[in-house]
Parts: sequence; C-alpha cells; structure tokens
Amino acid sequence: MKITSVERNKKNKNRLSVFIDGRFSFTISEDDYLMLNLYEEAELDEEKLDYIKNTLNFREAKSLAVKYLSTKLRTEKEVKEKLLNEGYEESCINNVIEELKAIGYINNKLYAQKYVYDRSKLKPMSKKLLKHELMNRGISEEIVDEVLNDWKVEDTNIAGSLLKRKFGKYDLSDEKIIKKAYMFLLHRGFSMETIREAFRSVNNEERQ
Repeated sequence: MKITSVERNKKNKNRLSVFIDGRFSFTISEDDYLMLNLYEEAELDEEKLDYIKNTLNFREAKSLAVKYLSTKLRTEKEVKEKLLNEGYEESCINNVIEELKAIGYINNKLYAQKYVYDRSKLKPMSKKLLKHELMNRGISEEIVDEVLNDWKVEDTNIAGSLLKRKFGKYDLSDEKIIKKAYMFLLHRGFSMETIREAFRSVNNEERQ
C-alpha cells in the first residue's frame, strides 16, 4: 500500500487527509504525520495502518470528546457533529461514541431528563414542544416519549403556572391581555384547549 496523495483536511486545517493507492484512507494530525515519518509515495503495511486508524486517531478523538463532554451533558448527535467538524472520519467517531456510551459518558436518556427538568424551571413549555426540541437534538422518539411519560406535570398546570407568572399582575378579563396571553402560550406549544383550561383554572383560583 502506498500513500499517493495528501490534502489539507477541509474541516480542520490541522489535520491531513491521506489517500492510499488513489483512494481516501484516513485523516491524521499534521504532527502525527510528521512523527510517523509519512510522506507521499511512502509504503504502509497493515499493522501501521491499523495503528493509525484504530489506536492513534481513536485515542485522540476520544480525548477530544471527553474534554467536550466535561463542561456539560451532550447528546450523541452533538458529540458526533463536534468530531466530524474536527476532521475525524465517521468510522472512528462511531467507535468513540460506542465506547463513551458503554462507560456512561454519553447518555441520551439522562440528557433528556435533565433537559426537561431545566426547561420546567427556566422556560416552561408544552410536552409537544419539548418533544420537538429533544428530537431535534438527536434523541430518539422512544427515549423522548419515555421521559415525557415519566414527567408527571400536566400541560394544563404548566400553562396555568406560566399564565400566573407572566400575566398575573394584569387584568385577565381585558381582551388585549387575553390575546397577548394566548399568543404567548401558543408560542410555547400549548393547544387552544389547554390554554382555555388554564384560563379557567386561574380564574377559578382568583374567585376563591
């Protein structure tokens, strides 16, 4: 096997894309390329190629992923996108992700649980909108449904709480305030029926 060409990686200028016998084979950091004394027309045996792909690159990608995960929880999709943007090939990334999942560094269910909890405190919204946001982050529908089914707070209670928090100091019989409140809650993903129920609940509380 012979290195036939080397190109600067398009996603990460510090990595090189190496072609063997005219076909793309792997990416490698420029420092490692020089350290291993690689160059165009150099011959590579299976042992050295395996070391580069399955030891050297894997170790570097795993170290980068762990550092990325050390600041906060990330989804599998986020880690994959990070490593792709760093210039690692997909086969290497998939191996890294599988290992990090096995040791608990990547846990989409835990991410979804924390996301729902944090949203409930900072920016409450409907379960429908939560599901949409989580699936956009690469969480499977199965995991999202499981987490939201375990979340015991009902949409009507969330909408009612938001209504009191945002509009409690206003006259909720004023048509302009009602319209603003409806638009606000619709934007958070609540249905018209849920919003009407929230209004009824809040108005009943005020009468008591």
